[in-house]
Amino acid sequence: QVQVMESGGGSVQAGGSLRLSCKASIVPDDIVDHFDDLAMGWFRQTPGKAREWVACITYSGVVTDYTASVQGRFTISRDNGHDEMWLLMNNLRPEDTGMYFCAAGDYRDYPKCMTQRFPYWGQGTQVTVSS
Repeated sequence: QVQVMESGGGSVQAGGSLRLSCKASIVPDDIVDHFDDLAMGWFRQTPGKAREWVACITYSGVVTDYTASVQGRFTISRDNGHDEMWLLMNNLRPEDTGMYFCAAGDYRDYPKCMTQRFPYWGQGTQVTVSS
């Protein structure tokens, strides 16, 4: 059983920065034993739009993948010793506004984000960027 919880959202002006955090809580079962069994990802959603993936990171943290609009501005990272993941967001733009969700995948490693393979979700944290 996997639970994840986000924190760190807020309101900033365009050009500012925020760091989102995600803490995982895992109860070992037949599917998952440890946090480092799981790829992790960040997704976001704005009202009236479909949820979109933002960034993913493999179980080891070695491979990361970003959607084009955040490439070079956002950095995803993880600490397997503390079951935590982060999203550092720099040079924020108004179009980055949305509810940001942490998600845990059911796979460990793949060169690209497997956006359909995230069964475990947090409640979300709001990010608002004003112009």
